[in-house]
Amino acid sequence: MASERRLYALKAFDDTKAGVKGLVDAGVTAVPTIFHHPPESLDDAPTHPHGHQFSIPVIDLAGLVTPSGRASVVGAVKAAAETVGFFQVVNHGVPEAAMSGMLAALRSFNEEPAEAKRPYYSRDPGRRAKYESNFDLFQSRAASWRDTLFMEMAPEPPPPEEIPPACRRVAPEYVGLVQRLGRTLFELLSEGMGLRRGYLEEEQECLDGLSFAGHYYPACPEPHLTLGAARHSDPSFLTVLLQDAVGGLQVLVDDDKNQPAWVDVPTAAGALVVNIGDYLQLMSNDRFKSVEHRVVAKSVGPRVSVACFFRADASTRVLEPIVTDAGGARYRSTTVAELVRHYRAKGLDGVPALQHVRI
Repeated sequence: MASERRLYALKAFDDTKAGVKGLVDAGVTAVPTIFHHPPESLDDAPTHPHGHQFSIPVIDLAGLVTPSGRASVVGAVKAAAETVGFFQVVNHGVPEAAMSGMLAALRSFNEEPAEAKRPYYSRDPGRRAKYESNFDLFQSRAASWRDTLFMEMAPEPPPPEEIPPACRRVAPEYVGLVQRLGRTLFELLSEGMGLRRGYLEEEQECLDGLSFAGHYYPACPEPHLTLGAARHSDPSFLTVLLQDAVGGLQVLVDDDKNQPAWVDVPTAAGALVVNIGDYLQLMSNDRFKSVEHRVVAKSVGPRVSVACFFRADASTRVLEPIVTDAGGARYRSTTVAELVRHYRAKGLDGVPALQHVRI
């Protein structure tokens, strides 16, 4: 049966513990069929069609030093969160050296010999630091062309010996800087919802948990057949993304005037990409938008990126709307554990995870 052959191929790939990089190192010139995405998921929306005038906002946080400047930044963040759900920030306080050092360390780890990386390769959900290819390898319709170093960094980072040596010093330092930026972003988003500045951090504990996903997307011999990451939204309050100059990140934009279209997120020197996550869309009762996005495969590379997901610390944490409008709550109360279970079970299948709890 085709399903049995596919499962055998998936297990054979996973058992190498070498990821997609192992395929590239072995000299593959064709993308294995387990990575072939169906045409409807590759072409589910046009890519920035003619006349679709849209760009991802770039917000300068330098304005925060004055009251009038702060009001302007709050307005810009609010507008971005309510429309496209994505924006880039500059003058954010994370030094260029820390950003380039983090990307270099992640690339260095991925380009070590397979035997050096193999001890870190795992699908054990209990491991706080692990290297794997496709968290949803055995659930998704098709594998994606990427490998990932995943680490739970807050409230407590993994023991140093569990973090690969290439990232052991750099990753915790970088995460600390992103947490400081996260505090600023949650203050701006609190104000954007008409709440007091510390609300999302203090009452909602949005800063308590942080997951680190360092993605490595090797150059692909047949990029038209696969994706670097399939269409999805993030199970987080907020995601802060560091990306190199290769590009490939696309956001699904629907401004109600045009049909939905994939819009490239440009690589801007020194910028970090910020996007609203599912938890914050639920809590804001759809005021803020957790927008679907993907990464296209490319014939050039590798593409290297680091996503820091601000997540709840406790799986028992209840999520429910904290602001409502005349239409009332649009989501039932749920828990982080329930949403995470649903997200893991469905994988990156292109169906918004929040549909599961929408009233």
